[in-house]
Amino acid sequence: MEFLIEYGLFLAKVITIVVALLVVVGFIVANREHHKERTHGHISVTNLNERFEQMKETLLEAVMDKHELTQRRKKQAKEKKAQEKALQKKHKAEAKLSSREKVQHKQLESTETPLPEQAEADAESGERDSRALVTEKPAGERGRLFVLHFDGDIKASALEQLREEVTAILQVAEPGDEVVVCLESPGGMVANYGLAASQLARVRSAGIQLTISVDKVAASGGYMMACVADRILAAPFAMLGSIGVVAQLPNFNRLLKRHDVDFELFTAGAYKRTVTMFGENTVEGKEKFQSDLEEIHALFQHFVAEYRPQLDVAKVATGEVWFGQRALDLGLVDELKTSDEYLTARAGDADLYQVEYKEKTNIAKRFGLAAQAGVESAAARLFSRLEAWRHQAQ
Repeated sequence: MEFLIEYGLFLAKVITIVVALLVVVGFIVANREHHKERTHGHISVTNLNERFEQMKETLLEAVMDKHELTQRRKKQAKEKKAQEKALQKKHKAEAKLSSREKVQHKQLESTETPLPEQAEADAESGERDSRALVTEKPAGERGRLFVLHFDGDIKASALEQLREEVTAILQVAEPGDEVVVCLESPGGMVANYGLAASQLARVRSAGIQLTISVDKVAASGGYMMACVADRILAAPFAMLGSIGVVAQLPNFNRLLKRHDVDFELFTAGAYKRTVTMFGENTVEGKEKFQSDLEEIHALFQHFVAEYRPQLDVAKVATGEVWFGQRALDLGLVDELKTSDEYLTARAGDADLYQVEYKEKTNIAKRFGLAAQAGVESAAARLFSRLEAWRHQAQ
C-alpha cells in the first residue's frame, strides 16, 4: 500500500511537470498566433439528407436479407428515375412560361408608362413584399433548410464563424427557405452576445424563417440570441432564461494595506473607473456600477420584448433559469423537441444543408490546440485518479 502511495505521488509530480510545460508552450504559441494576421477560411456544406440516408442504408444492410435489400434498391432506383423525369419536365415548363412572361412584360412596358408617384409607390410596395416572411414553398417544391451550430463560451468566440455563415446563406436563401441554428450557450459578455444576436436578426430582416433549437442550455446571452427566432425549440431538460446581468470581482485593498503596499489610480472623468480590484471602492462608485447593471438589464428586457411580444418579460426577467416544460409554460419557448427530432422529421420534405465556416490553421496553431487539449485531458485524468485514490483510502 505504501509503495502505491509513493508511486501515485511520483506520478502526480510527473504529470504536474508535463502539464506545466504544455501550458507554457501552449501560451507561447497562442500568443504568437494572436499577433499574426487572421487567415481566411472557407464555407463547408454537408448534405444532411445524404448523411441520414447513409446511416439508414448501413443499418438496413445489417438487418435485411440480401433479397429484400436488392428489391428495395431496385424500387429506389425506379423512384429516383421517375423523380428526375418529373423534375426535367417541370423545368422545361417553367422555362417556356418564363420566356412568355418576359415577352408580355416588354409589351406592357412599351404601352404603359407609370407616373413617377405610382412608380415610387409600387417600388415601396415591392420592397415590403420582399421582406414579408414566407414560411412555405409552392406546392410540390421541396423546401431548403440551412443548419448552423453555435457553441458559445463567455466571449462568444464562435461569433466570427456565425457572421460568415449567415452572410453566405443570405446570398442564396429565398422566401420559403429556413435557417435552423442549434444553439448552446450559458451566456457571457454583453457586447459580444449582442452582436451575435444581431447576426441572427439579419436572417429575419431578410424575410427568411429562423428557428432556434436548444438541446442543453440557452441562458443569459444565449437566450438573447434565441429570442430573435421566429420559433424556439427546446429539449425537455434544456435550461433557458437567466434574463439578468451579473458582475463580480475580488478586492485586495485591505490585503495591500496590511503589507504597506499603496495602490494609486489616476482617472479623468467622474465615472471613468467606478470599482477596482486594488483600490478602495467608494459608496458612490458602487452605486454607479449597480446603476450601469440595471441599465443593461433594462436594455436586455426591451430586446426580448421586441422579438417575443407574447412573453411576460417582467415575470421572467429575474435572472432565473427554467427547464424545458416550465420554460414552455412561461412562453420562453414554443415547442419541446430536440434538434435531432426536428431535423430528421424535416428531411422527408426538405433539403437539409449544414453550413460551417472553417478557418485555415497552420502547424503552429494546430500544435497550440493539441497542447490545450492535452492539458485538459491530463488534468481530467489526474482529477479522476485522485478521486479514486481518495475513495480507496476511505
